[in-house]
Amino acid sequence: MEYRLLGRSGLKISTLTMGTMTFGGVGWAKMVGDLGVSEAKKMIDMCIDAGINLIDTANVYSSGECENIIGEALAGKRPQGVLLATKARFGMGDGPNDRGLSRYHLIRECEASLKRLKTDVIDLYQVHEWDGQTPLEETMEALDTLIRQGKVRYVGCSNYSGWHIMKALGIANEHRYQRFVSQQIHYTLEARDAEYELLPISIDQGLGVLVWSPLAGGLLSGKHRRNQAAPEGTRQFAGWTEPPIRDENRLWNIVETLVAIGEERGVSAAQVALAWLIGRKAVTSVIIGGRTEAQFRDNIAAAELTLTDEERKRLDAVSLPPVLYPYWHQLNTASDRLSEADLELFGPHLQQ
Repeated sequence: MEYRLLGRSGLKISTLTMGTMTFGGVGWAKMVGDLGVSEAKKMIDMCIDAGINLIDTANVYSSGECENIIGEALAGKRPQGVLLATKARFGMGDGPNDRGLSRYHLIRECEASLKRLKTDVIDLYQVHEWDGQTPLEETMEALDTLIRQGKVRYVGCSNYSGWHIMKALGIANEHRYQRFVSQQIHYTLEARDAEYELLPISIDQGLGVLVWSPLAGGLLSGKHRRNQAAPEGTRQFAGWTEPPIRDENRLWNIVETLVAIGEERGVSAAQVALAWLIGRKAVTSVIIGGRTEAQFRDNIAAAELTLTDEERKRLDAVSLPPVLYPYWHQLNTASDRLSEADLELFGPHLQQ
């Protein structure tokens, strides 16, 4: 297992992170998974034994039950070096202050997560989604307070747009608050939107990148194929709608390429998709999950798979996003003076 620095921090995390949304099965999360404490403990032990040192969750997963299960599975005694990450922002009740990124909500939810996880400190506390009604100054000050109180070690964001991130970093710098060390984003071969702004920002501003749902909710696992119904037991069979698929033909072209490369290498399509992400320059860690030990084992094996340049070009050929404005103009007229961050988007296009 390889370990990479998380952004500009001195914290090293494994290239694979353990995702836990399949724990609990309460409410909307039931279609993702409903693993209990004993099953979760097996999965956690397997990931730790493989060298994974970061477990990621969120307070909203199964309405807090996911955090409870992790706390019980670790029995309040997590192994030396194992890190915990969680998130807050979404609704945890029906009251007017039971959601958002206000000081009130963030501090209250952090303290609740600490209790459920049976720990004294959260290693990476992430704001789960944008809140356009709370001043960013308030949010960043609340996160800084949690660090100074010793309840949190590092902070990050998730699902922010480019301008949201830059505004937050600017406020942190202006007021000398602790800044985001990472962002958690959706990024796959099928959904490469992050290459327009989020990945270049990460390179330019020194943010780590954690990727959620790297197999597009299982669509890139190889189990889903063109002109076939969703297999029983999968998220899509249960009605899961993330991510939105805007070009179904493109999706199946990507899946067929993944399957073909997997067959050539003697590995699963899922491992190929994960290895493509791990090999991207801006990506720090890819969050893997599963309902079964077999799914976790298969995903873990991706950490040892390195794709060739030729294989990456084949995957780029079927998945490369179009160059939108102002990027097409920059590509046409500014390619003589591109930065390392610019090349995160333009690099594959220049190689065509």
